[in-house]
Amino acid sequence: MTKLANFKDLEPKPKLTVVGAGPGDPELITLKAIKALKAADVVLYDALSADELLDYCKEGAEKIYVGKKPGESHSQDAINFMIVEKAYMYGHVVRLKGGDPFIFGRGMEELEYAKQFGLETAYIPGISSSVAAAGYVNIPLTTRGVSESFWVITGTKTDGTISDDLRIALQTKATVVVLMGMSKLAEIAHISEEMGRGDLPVAIIQHGTTDKQKVAVGVAKKIKELAVCNNLSNPAVIVLGDVVKYASINQIELNISNSESQQ
Repeated sequence: MTKLANFKDLEPKPKLTVVGAGPGDPELITLKAIKALKAADVVLYDALSADELLDYCKEGAEKIYVGKKPGESHSQDAINFMIVEKAYMYGHVVRLKGGDPFIFGRGMEELEYAKQFGLETAYIPGISSSVAAAGYVNIPLTTRGVSESFWVITGTKTDGTISDDLRIALQTKATVVVLMGMSKLAEIAHISEEMGRGDLPVAIIQHGTTDKQKVAVGVAKKIKELAVCNNLSNPAVIVLGDVVKYASINQIELNISNSESQQ
């Protein structure tokens, strides 16, 4: 950290703003987020933020892609260092993150790290894909008489395993949303059957809210086959629950029959 200390006496006052870019559709970013982008001297952005959002940056702003995809990401330590270094060199750094930075986005980690080095900090929420992806295919996460609550669960913890909360959530009538879970489809199917919920309706929504959006609907015990026969992969949101019945009936019939044909 000695390198960072060399920048402490420089002006302007260093600042970090962690900004939620929203779920993919560039029109879903907030006005407050746009104002932050227009004021930024440096923008560090992820793969899941729409490229069009960079058009809001002022002339001369430095725009740095930091990945966050398997195999092409900067490490979190490298990103943290870059935030502080760039803030002391140029002033205002915006960390643009897909969805909402406080929902499995490591936004708090970056804010806390920046505070250690004297940066002013701010957070601007974004619309999370956990809500928006389902909504864009007409699936409400809650609706009267069907679901009174919803869980948002990580499919991949730090140690690489799926959250144990999935078992707990499947004991309720709540809608369950799994993020970062496409590598755990077999486990989701197994846990669903283990909890007696193998026939629970499920939707997989890839590239939700964008013009690349794809959706497939079926049942939890066949979720892996559902993804394979519909060629679905990351980035995707998984929704389990009776609210999935509100998705297109034609889509449901198409994908269930496709899954069954693979047996």
